[in-house]
Amino acid sequence: MTLDISSAPIASDTTDHAPPGRRPRATWALDLSASLVVFLIAVPFSLGIALATGAPLSAGLAAAAVGGIVVGLFGGTPLQVSGPSAALTVITAGLIAQYGWQATCAITLAAGLLQLLLGVRRVARTALAVSPAIVHGMLAGVGLAIAIAQLHVVLGGSPQSSALANLIALPSQLAGPHPSALAIGVVTAAVLLGWPRLGRLPGRYGEFGTRLTKVPGPLAAVAAATALAVTLDLRLDRADLPAWQPHDLVPDLPHGPPLAVLGAVLTVTAVASVESLLSAVAVDRMSHRAGDLDRELRGQGLANMVSGLVGGLPIAGGAVRSTANVRAGARSRWSSVLHGVWVLAAALALTGGLRRIPLAALAALVLVVGLQMVSFAHIRKVHRHREFPVYLITVVSVVLFGVLPGVALGTATAVLLALYRLTRAHVDVLTDAEGAFTVETHGPLTFTAVPRLSRALADIPAGVEVTVVHDGSFLDHAAYETLHSWRSGHQAGGGRVSMVTRRQDDEVLDPDGTVRAGSSPGPHRCRAWTPWVGHHCIEQQEDPHGRLLDGVRGFQLHTAPLVRPELARLAREGQTPSQLFLTCADSRLVTSMITNSGPGDLFTVRNVGNLVPAPHEPGAADDSVAAAVQYAVEVLEVRSITVCGHSGCGAMKALLDGVHEQPGRPTPLARWLRNGRGSLDRLRRIPAEFADRPVVDVTEQLCITNVVQQLDQLMANPAVERRVAEGTLRLVGMYFDFATAQAYVLDRESGRFGPVEALAPAPAPAAAPAGAPAPTWAPAPASAPGGRASTPRGERDTPERVTEFEQVPASGTTAADPAGGTGSPGLAA
Repeated sequence: MTLDISSAPIASDTTDHAPPGRRPRATWALDLSASLVVFLIAVPFSLGIALATGAPLSAGLAAAAVGGIVVGLFGGTPLQVSGPSAALTVITAGLIAQYGWQATCAITLAAGLLQLLLGVRRVARTALAVSPAIVHGMLAGVGLAIAIAQLHVVLGGSPQSSALANLIALPSQLAGPHPSALAIGVVTAAVLLGWPRLGRLPGRYGEFGTRLTKVPGPLAAVAAATALAVTLDLRLDRADLPAWQPHDLVPDLPHGPPLAVLGAVLTVTAVASVESLLSAVAVDRMSHRAGDLDRELRGQGLANMVSGLVGGLPIAGGAVRSTANVRAGARSRWSSVLHGVWVLAAALALTGGLRRIPLAALAALVLVVGLQMVSFAHIRKVHRHREFPVYLITVVSVVLFGVLPGVALGTATAVLLALYRLTRAHVDVLTDAEGAFTVETHGPLTFTAVPRLSRALADIPAGVEVTVVHDGSFLDHAAYETLHSWRSGHQAGGGRVSMVTRRQDDEVLDPDGTVRAGSSPGPHRCRAWTPWVGHHCIEQQEDPHGRLLDGVRGFQLHTAPLVRPELARLAREGQTPSQLFLTCADSRLVTSMITNSGPGDLFTVRNVGNLVPAPHEPGAADDSVAAAVQYAVEVLEVRSITVCGHSGCGAMKALLDGVHEQPGRPTPLARWLRNGRGSLDRLRRIPAEFADRPVVDVTEQLCITNVVQQLDQLMANPAVERRVAEGTLRLVGMYFDFATAQAYVLDRESGRFGPVEALAPAPAPAAAPAGAPAPTWAPAPASAPGGRASTPRGERDTPERVTEFEQVPASGTTAADPAGGTGSPGLAA
């Protein structure tokens, strides 16, 4: 779980738009090729994990072979590749130090049996009910502990029994490093970190570097370090691969308190299950498949049982291997199985070569992997969700006390933080022009809010008229007594007190205690975004400029106060959109409305016909779109680009009418439309289709065909091509039909446009006051301005809240919401 694969596509996601027609032989060839790629990554990684745990190095290879073969055959996520887990490194090292290696194998076997039983009970989804802050805090803590321990090996020493002991011993180790081990470690880390960047070198060097990067980075790093050590004949500790002896593989029962042994089994079970299932969810989204998590848990359990029996490390699904498997083009579970076969063959036949690997090289490899488990992207996300205290306490606790105590302390912090937010109440005292006071309370009034409430009431002068307005949230006995005792005293002093309960359906209490209100009716009793549907609730004006200014005034009056904090944050932090949305300039297409996005979500490029000019297009050169794409991809580092066409596109009609080929000096419009000639040619050769209905006419067919063609022309941009090849950028095709208000998304597998299904309707809100007009578009109930208060910008109530692996939807039409935003249309108007 060291890589964020939530939004990582495979290259064919963006280049293969035609319907698939692969034969079984081609599928086998793809699986074979992918298995070799994963095998080349798995061998050095497995050896490094085994070294970090203190287990025999052969145990890492055994776990990789068993994970690939057993989970590959019996797991529920076909493209997931399992093996020794970095997240279990610290736990396994502690078990080996406490109970010994053979007893640790018995614990692994017992954990696998428990996983198997849990899978039979079909409780796999329960394992996902863990706060992402705790999961990523645990992984970051484990990564730091691994890095600190392996730094001792890189420096030529030996790690201590705990992360704290390693930290204490680090200064003395730094004072006297082993030069040869340090040199090998530096070379390994440098190659590993620099290998993916070889393709960015200028000119021919970049082309050659791109070819080199087809070799997995871990393999290249370990091979380079080993070659250097052999060439210079350096005296270093090297990999010790003992021969597998049957009498050494029999697990031994742990000797110790039964509760401690049970705790060890539960810890291995919990961490291995959570990591495997979160990885399975991410891989399913990445590969556009729907896996069976209960079957996956049973497969993981069976693999751990076998691994424990044959002397292997604990097994879990891994993001590194699984990502490589999908990106290499794997099509079935046989790629994982074959990878396990190759690992087994290497363990039996290549021991001579593997014994030449310096331990410092393996330690450097694991050190880098450990540091990569501390993801700054995850830190920013938990910070935006206001869960950074949970993350920080989990990280520190895991490093200082171990995984199980660290997770327990992180969970306790999360519970306390949730209780604090649930009991957080605001009390506001307002005064009108006539001297009357209004006390407004927001949130549940419990005993924890009594001091705040008492102070607010005590500041009200005696004898004045007071209205206490409660928002209808929970009121416990302590708060009730406080209110009524104060009312009795205030009335005895000559004052008047009215107590009112008034629920505000469009008010939300943010996790930080801030009360935010939704878009409230203005003077014309109409939501701020209602003018988008014909201005039916405001007076029509003959002067368009006057109408525009009226809209601006309405924004300043109603919307600006609500969005000002969010826009101020964006002004301070700058824009960080995750999506580039390229669409037509048609006034009917409101991007924020159809994507439900808000400020900062979309980097939008609009032009006539949503065209992406191809390089060196005769008579139609234009760099403006290419410049915007390059800026979005290289500077803003967006993770997806959506090309969105629409029905009734005037540019497509003009193309069909031949406007771009009219004789005489071409107009700017005719010259621009020449960038659509590729779409016309594609229409004649392989026109695009809908999955659920026929096209209305040739214009609509050209509209959707044009989307497919522009996706291909995007790949001519070097920045896009490189990011797609790296697996960090996804291209999405989209089409919007005005007549039915229906969005369609291009499905990679079928090559057709499928409809985006609507979410299940929310419960009906309370009846509106008499006479209030029914809005045409209603924002989500209990949401902040634009529906964004309860979830900060850039955060989603999606599977990303289950696992922060970046999200790729699980079906072919799951790029339905390219923005993925949670804002209402009105917010971006």
